[in-house]
Amino acid sequence: MHSESLHRWQHDHSFGQDRAAAGERRTMLVVLITAVTMVIEIGAGLWTGSMALLADGVHMASHVLALGITVFAYVYARRHAHDARFSFGTGKVNALAGFTGALLLAVVALGMAWESAGRLLAPGEIAFDEAIMVAVLGLVVNAASVVILGGHRHDHDHDHDHHHHHGRHGQGHHPEDHNLRSAYLHVLADALTSGLAILALLGAKYLDAGWLDPVMGIVGAVLVANWSRGLLRSTTGVLLDHQAPESVRRQLRGILERGGGDRIADLHVWAVGPGVHAAIVSIVTHDPHPPEYYRDLVPDDLGIRHLSVEVNRCT
Repeated sequence: MHSESLHRWQHDHSFGQDRAAAGERRTMLVVLITAVTMVIEIGAGLWTGSMALLADGVHMASHVLALGITVFAYVYARRHAHDARFSFGTGKVNALAGFTGALLLAVVALGMAWESAGRLLAPGEIAFDEAIMVAVLGLVVNAASVVILGGHRHDHDHDHDHHHHHGRHGQGHHPEDHNLRSAYLHVLADALTSGLAILALLGAKYLDAGWLDPVMGIVGAVLVANWSRGLLRSTTGVLLDHQAPESVRRQLRGILERGGGDRIADLHVWAVGPGVHAAIVSIVTHDPHPPEYYRDLVPDDLGIRHLSVEVNRCT
């Protein structure tokens, strides 16, 4: 058999990862904004001798690093989308970056809790006016970043350029960009921290409630830790090839067994990228059809871009 004749059964495994996602452009913009703010704060801190500005500038640098990981993951996944070493494309680079971001969020939460507990046990002097100015600046920058990244839930970067099957349309499944979600949670955590800090500083300055500052820090740490736990759980499921949601598997089973005489003996559906699933199905039937017949039954918008079908005659 000539290699040309195999082309009909061969397909690309990039699954759309070779195209720049909307999240990549937005994250780059946020990195730029954060980096400029970092330079301004560090420069102003050195010029005025303000340790608060200098400390917040260094804190901004840690966010540039965390968001830089997000951008690197987007670029790496796009540039290596056609690398044959990746069996199902580079979609899981997205989940790996999200997992890394979740770990960094956990470290941030621990740092917040540790620092807040220390200040609660041993209160220190606070330069209220300067601290409030820094907190307001941080809130403005991070609120803008939250708005820029906040549209990630509305991105539907489905791969419509190349499908392995063409059939009727069914219920849509929107992709979850773990990489973008990680960046979003980082800037949201910082915006939350700045907002809580402003409330605490105002309370401490005008109500003589100095304990508010560390208590708000502990509250923020608990919230950030909870976000980290949720992101760790979702990204771990992708990295360890957990089964796709029950709704996807139930719909796929209903489509393939709708003929009445076909029964699924084995079914595996797992994520290989944002909104992209691969599936292996073993069908037992009295009236076997070619694998292409079953592939054509599956709707494009179910998100299954790689479907392997095994057909067994029931004797």
